[in-house]
Amino acid sequence: MENCENGCDANISSSREQFEQEDISRYSRQLILPEIGIVGQAALQASSVLVVGAGGLGCPAIQYLAAAGCGKIGVVDYDEVETSNLHRQVLHTESGAKSHAQKASSAGAAVNKLNSKVSVVEHVVEINRDNAAHIVEQYDVVLDATDNLVTRYLLNDVCVLLNKPLISGSALRWEGQLTIYNFKSLDETSPCYRCLYPKPAPAETVTNCSDGGVIGVVPGIIGCIQALEAIKIILKIPPAYCKKLLIFDGLSGSFRSIKLRAAQPDCTVCGTVPTISLKSLPDYEMFCGSSANDKCISVRILPKERRISALTYQTTYFNKPKTHVLLDVRESVELQICSLPNAVNISLKVLDYCKTKIQNNKEKLSSFGTSLHPLEKALQNTRDKNNLKVVPIVVVCRLGNDSQKAVDFLDKCIEFESPVQVCDMAGGLMDWANTVDKSFFQY
Repeated sequence: MENCENGCDANISSSREQFEQEDISRYSRQLILPEIGIVGQAALQASSVLVVGAGGLGCPAIQYLAAAGCGKIGVVDYDEVETSNLHRQVLHTESGAKSHAQKASSAGAAVNKLNSKVSVVEHVVEINRDNAAHIVEQYDVVLDATDNLVTRYLLNDVCVLLNKPLISGSALRWEGQLTIYNFKSLDETSPCYRCLYPKPAPAETVTNCSDGGVIGVVPGIIGCIQALEAIKIILKIPPAYCKKLLIFDGLSGSFRSIKLRAAQPDCTVCGTVPTISLKSLPDYEMFCGSSANDKCISVRILPKERRISALTYQTTYFNKPKTHVLLDVRESVELQICSLPNAVNISLKVLDYCKTKIQNNKEKLSSFGTSLHPLEKALQNTRDKNNLKVVPIVVVCRLGNDSQKAVDFLDKCIEFESPVQVCDMAGGLMDWANTVDKSFFQY
């Protein structure tokens, strides 16, 4: 016991020598926590944490890691600050959005103002299989704050192969999730991401914040918990979400956790006979069928001849509302932000629901009751009032992706009572705002 006490005293004395009065004052409220103390604060100061993504999850995580005194924080982000980021990415500023500042640099500048003794390493790159191992190996703990499927698999594999704990967060709409992968202690080992999801979800089923929306506080909460779990791992305090998934519901205010299955012996990266190595990392974009970012991608469903530009719509149809039907397939809440005149609104979600009700190859519009009645009525009015043999239907959405899906539905599922000519507006209302009406709201 005496030797232990002497060793502990020496450890405390050595730790104390690393600090000045300013440091003691800064961290005093956490220094008096029994789980931290001067030795724990020294451990934080000696630690290094990598945050991949300086967005809605990464910003609060970076902020609190810096405030807690983590000695080195790496920030990986190749993207630039945009105005649409500011409601949730709280390290960035209006001036940064106007100047298109690099997010990694913007986060670094914010940390320097908060705690100048923290070293920030800005990795202004898109992390990929060529550079991931070199970046990750420099840090003790890794936070996945990208909310991106391709990067999630990449970071998982590299962290497993380099034996780094990975704290993964996600947020969408009013919900957030968090868990810890590849954490190992004497008592337990958490599964890796591939143990739970050996195969990625189809790309078309994955929704990001740009499409689904998010209330900014939710990634703030999840990002803060990511920082908290990182701090606990550094302090050798058992993390709360090893082998458990945290699910936060912002609407109900509920926090619940579910137990995750154990690490799988047949896992291709952490199993007994792994097939993935640092020298043979797979093509993650091909594996996931999506790109390594959360930007909205343009899908290609329709041939070029079935699509028209916003400029073509303006010159051909915009001032002739009675000569065609404009079908807007966005959600009604989106129409409150902006819409083109005389548009009929039936959301893609409604069309997808109608698809599940089809018994034959094709059904008439009237077969779906009130669901498709607005389109049926608009077609009838346009045809009768203008004596048109063929009624053009122009389908529009925000980006030109959902509109193609809607055209595909109308082609394959609807038996029109009289001839129609269906096309969509390529690029959607975003293209309208960029090429036709600069004052049209973009979101």
